[in-house]
This record gives sequence, C-alpha cells and structure tokens, in this order.
Amino acid sequence: MPQHSPITVSISRTVLPEHHRRFNAWVQAGQELARERDGYLGSGWVRTSPDSDEWHVLYRFADAKSLRSWDESEDRRWWIESASELVETTRVEHRTGIEGWFEPQGEESLTIPETVVPPRWKQAVSIFLPFFPLSLLSTLLLMPQLESWPTVLAVLLNICILTPLMTYIFLPASTRLLRPWLNKPRQ
Repeated sequence: MPQHSPITVSISRTVLPEHHRRFNAWVQAGQELARERDGYLGSGWVRTSPDSDEWHVLYRFADAKSLRSWDESEDRRWWIESASELVETTRVEHRTGIEGWFEPQGEESLTIPETVVPPRWKQAVSIFLPFFPLSLLSTLLLMPQLESWPTVLAVLLNICILTPLMTYIFLPASTRLLRPWLNKPRQ
C-alpha cells in the first residue's frame, strides 16, 4: 500500500434500534478524536434510510502512516470499546484503489450518499473512454519511433508516459465530465 496515497475507510455497522441516539453521539465523538490526528482529511456517516439500523461511517486519512497512527492510538481503542453495547455487526473496508477517483476529495466533513462509488462497470467505462484514444494516439505516434528498441523497453517508455497523463489529466477530466452519470443512484 503506497505511503502517500489517501485512504478512505468505509465501515458498515448494524446498530441496535434502541441505541440510535447514543450511536450518533458516539460517531460524533470519534470524529472529534480523529480530527486532532495528523493526516485526517474528513469523515461522515449516512444511513440507508431514516428508519434503518445500518449506518455507514467513512473517514479519510492522507496516507497509510497517518491512518496506522490513528488505528493504533489509545484514543481510537477507547472509542471503539465504548461502542460494544451499541453495535451488533461491523464490516470494514480500506479503499486505496481506483475507486478513490470516484469519491469527493479534500472536504473537511463528508456526508457521502450510497451512490458515491459507482458500480465497477461504470468505473471501467469512465477509464476506457480516455484510455482508448490516448493508447491509440501513442501507438500511432510513439511506437513507430521505438521500432528499433527492445519490446520491453518500448512498452515501458509508453507506460511511463501514459500513466501520468491518465492519472493527472485524462482520468480526472473523465470523472469530472461523467460525474452526473457516475453518481446516478443505483436502481
């Protein structure tokens, strides 16, 4: 896991119905504790519906080191233990892959709806749309210049050029242009 990539932690908790009010206060206390940590980028929670017992808590840290510092802290340990009677089940996911492109970034406090991370097929389409023409352009313009190079080195140079272009220019533009479609609620 790269040390410099932001990491979003997604936690789904089933809260016992009689403890919803206390759980809300517990989440807010955890947000305040995390906010004091270096590398903290934001957090929030959402329920699937007003009467749902399932709560989704999200928080984001700047990198693996700052997340690990929070995960291993005494504050977090105390905070987690204090919810033992409120929560029935818990599921935790760490997101550092391509789905990070499909989340809001740099917000102080996040209240993120279920639709933020689109289905994988939509992610694939939004990557394919800029990747295909860029790869085609590279094949037509760059690869003929590298015919005398060993294949491994030619492909390596091609990837070294295309990766930053995709990462910093084309993928952000694609996700920005397609955001209404990407964030359309799932049926």
